[in-house]
Parts: sequence; structure tokens; C-alpha cells
Amino acid sequence: MKAQVAMKAHVLEAFGEPGVLHETDLPRPEIRPGHVIIRVEASSINPLDCKIRSGVAGGYCPNFPAVLHGDVAGVIEEIGDGVIGFRRGDLVYACAGGVKPYQGAVADYMLADADLVSPMPGNLSFKEAAVLPLVSLTAWEGLFDRANLQPGQKILVLGGTGGVGHLVIQLARWRGAEVCATCSSEEKMAIARDLGAHHVINYKTKPVRDYVAEYTDGRGFDVVFDTWGFENIDTAFKAAKVRGTVVNIMSFSSHDLTPMLTRSLTLHVVNMLMPLIHGIDRAHQGNILRRVARLAEEGHVRPLLDKQVFPFSRLAEAHRYFESGQHTGKVALVKE
Repeated sequence: MKAQVAMKAHVLEAFGEPGVLHETDLPRPEIRPGHVIIRVEASSINPLDCKIRSGVAGGYCPNFPAVLHGDVAGVIEEIGDGVIGFRRGDLVYACAGGVKPYQGAVADYMLADADLVSPMPGNLSFKEAAVLPLVSLTAWEGLFDRANLQPGQKILVLGGTGGVGHLVIQLARWRGAEVCATCSSEEKMAIARDLGAHHVINYKTKPVRDYVAEYTDGRGFDVVFDTWGFENIDTAFKAAKVRGTVVNIMSFSSHDLTPMLTRSLTLHVVNMLMPLIHGIDRAHQGNILRRVARLAEEGHVRPLLDKQVFPFSRLAEAHRYFESGQHTGKVALVKE
């Protein structure tokens, strides 16, 4: 019988505050057909990781002891039967676990369906590549697979310097749309401009009716991409034009849908985890990441990293920092 090899992993064994996360030894994952094993170099924090840890989204949690965090950048260590297009030693990135049925990336090694994996951008470091997968997939699916954003259309991004928002700005600009983004401070407005937004708005000082009048002559935006959810869905409805499109990625609240009827709106709710959870269309996500990698190499897309970067050994501290709301863009996690 083949002896199991142990690896270091940072795990969750009960839902709760960040302090429940701790390091332990787990068996190294075994290769499967159609999969690869990645030697992990970096990951990142997404809101879902904190929601799973706290139990708010406990239904997504892998089996205990659970390894969270789906974003990964690293090196191909093993290749399963039937996998083509990868070799041992390839540098790759993906969003390939951290939700059932797959364990996540804050460990020495991660098992990943090869369909979800892409060569990482050649001009980015591991920590830069690791912050891109989930947010890139969410932005791409919302903009192009759902909203079918076209050159010349006007798009409003609610939350322009967040994890998803900063990718929406860049991808929409690359597609040729006129991009308007909301932010909460002068500092974030400057970041949004630097990312490519044509117009930036401090939503704390300018109401929706005023910027709809200023940037669309009162007609409303062709596409509104809502990265916040909650009460901001109502803002998105107000900002969209008649027969416009609203994309939402955080639908955790109840709303009056009358504005959708009176304006004949289309609402798309995007959850990029569906291929991972249900085993459908996984190759499409791998292809999206290949396209994003090319765009990064061509200078159209770049990650917005927060100034704080945490080693895996400070994972609990990283969760506390993320939940404090002090970050801008993505918080990277790196293996020591």
C-alpha cells in the first residue's frame, strides 16, 4: 500500500470568528484522471471565504477539516490521466476549490480539475496572478456572457475599486464601452480613473438622479454592474435605462421588483461557482482565464492589490483585516 504523504494546511473545523482557522497536517491530495495537483504559491481573500468561515455561507463549505480559498497560483506538480496541454513545472492560476466538493488553496498542494486551470499571465508574479481568477471570471461572465456588453454602450459600475469592480472597469474599457464608476472617497476615485473609468462619482455626495442626468442625459445606463448588492440593487434599477440590463453578484436581500416592470429591465445574477459546484461548463472558465492572461500580458488588465499581503501563517489576521473593510482591491495570501 502506498504511504500517504503529509502536507501543511490551514483549516477550518468549526464555523466562527477568524481565530478558528489554524494550521495542521493533512494528507497530500492524490491525483485523479482529468485533474492536476498544483504546488501552491499564493491565493487571495474573497468575501465568500469569510462567509464560509463564519457559517453565513456554511452550505458551501468543504468537508471538515476544510481548506478554504479557491483562488490559486502555483506550479503543476502532477498530471492526471487524460489531461492535455499542461506539463509538470508549468506556472498556472485558477479558481478551483475552497467550496464543496473541492478543498482550497491555503495548503502546500491543491487538487484541481484541469478544465478550470490556465497558464498564468507571464508578466505577473504569483501573488498578482492569485488575486485575479474569481473576480475575473465574475466580471467576464457578467459583462460578456450575460449582459453582452457592446462597444459604445454606457456602463455604470457600482463599486469601482472593489475586487470585482476593478476588473469590470478594465474589461469594459477594453471592450470599448463608456465606463462610469462609483466610489466612496477621492482616493478611490483617483484609482478608478487610473484603471480606465471615463467618469467617476462619489456616491456619498452625488445622488443617482444627478449622475444619470449628467452622464446619460437622463436616459439611464445601458448596463449597470452592481458589485455591492443589498440596497444598491435599488440604485441599480434607478440608474438603468428603459430596457436596460442590471448585473448583480451579491443577491442576499429582498427587493421590490416594480422598477424592473416599469422600465422593462433585465436582471442577471452571477455566481461563478456554478461550474465548480455542479461540474458544468468548467472548460469555459479555463478559457476565460486564458483570455484574461493574454489581456494582462498586453497591458489591458492588471490586478489592484491592497498594500497588505499576508503569509498563510497569518490567515486569521488576514480575515480580520479583510472584514474590517480597510482594504482596497484584493488582499493577497502567499505561502512562506
